[in-house]
Amino acid sequence: MRSASEEESGATLGMRPSLMVMQPTTLCNLDCRYCYLPDREKRLDMPAAVNRAAAEAAARWSDSGHRVEVLWHAGEPLTLGVRKFEELLSVWLPGTVHRFQTNATLIDDAWCDLFDRYRVQISVSVDGPEAMNLGRVTRAGAPAGRRIAAGIAVLVRRRIPFDVLSVLRDPSPEAARSIYAHACDLGAEQLGILPEEAKGSHRAPSRATRSEWVAFFAELFAQWRANPVVRLRELESVANCYDAVRSGITAAGILDIPVEPIPTISYDGEVAVMSPDLAGFGHPRHGLFTIGNVLKHPLEDLLTRAGAVEWVREALAGVDACRRKCRYAAVCGGSWPANKYFELGRLDGTETSYCRNLHQAKIEGALLCRP
Repeated sequence: MRSASEEESGATLGMRPSLMVMQPTTLCNLDCRYCYLPDREKRLDMPAAVNRAAAEAAARWSDSGHRVEVLWHAGEPLTLGVRKFEELLSVWLPGTVHRFQTNATLIDDAWCDLFDRYRVQISVSVDGPEAMNLGRVTRAGAPAGRRIAAGIAVLVRRRIPFDVLSVLRDPSPEAARSIYAHACDLGAEQLGILPEEAKGSHRAPSRATRSEWVAFFAELFAQWRANPVVRLRELESVANCYDAVRSGITAAGILDIPVEPIPTISYDGEVAVMSPDLAGFGHPRHGLFTIGNVLKHPLEDLLTRAGAVEWVREALAGVDACRRKCRYAAVCGGSWPANKYFELGRLDGTETSYCRNLHQAKIEGALLCRP
């Protein structure tokens, strides 16, 4: 039975996540010009008790046959150091899938030994060839490209697979050709694209038009079709949507699909849901975007009660509005409350520039590049 809050929104929050985001530290050794994260100049590390509480929750889900992938993010994970990170990973159930989102500048053989021991999956943040990567800079303001390339070279030498995640401000067919060729040259397994966003402490999103983003994705997908070496995350999401439609999923059918909770556990144990990018931020009326702290209550209990938290109710209302009104909701699920909040000033809004530039543009781009 749905709670009163769920009846109001029509959308419900899933109780068993497929992905959990962990913030091992707030610190980042870079100062990328479009970074949105708070406290990235501070070293605020996750205590062992917070890590243990999250690992125990994942183990309990595993006991019922449900596995959770863990993404270490929201700061540069490798600034924690190999020894401390191994202490964190050793607590988790063997076989847990761990993924690091890293700028790669600190990768060396010691880190690769750890990656091998725990079969860590690696995603490297790099925006393309040198001319496209100038937004990634050190604390002193110097380009970080060579340091990133050096870290990737260690991964290649050690034969450790990695994905690439690229932030893009100025989309064009030429940019699509350059960014795909660069991912191929690096030897990446998969390429993901993120438009530069207005989010958190960064308030200057990409000013490109939707048509420019459509042209970018059309050319990116055409590059893959001509040379299918590197998987494209955005193309795969379009294909998954197409498969869902072919299997009989309708616009009405997505209304009852629970929203992926994506519990995001900050270094201090506070838990945000639905959008990792809300973690560490707050609202004038709602206060901190949290559903509670894992040091005080088990994560499962926090998720069970999350639907009654005012800001979550507002975010679920936004999901429901998107699912009822937008023909693209089958692609994104109608979620992304962080983009709604930072662009529109409210969690229950609908269309954002992020939505137009990414979710809508990749669908239109895929249609344009059909053979």
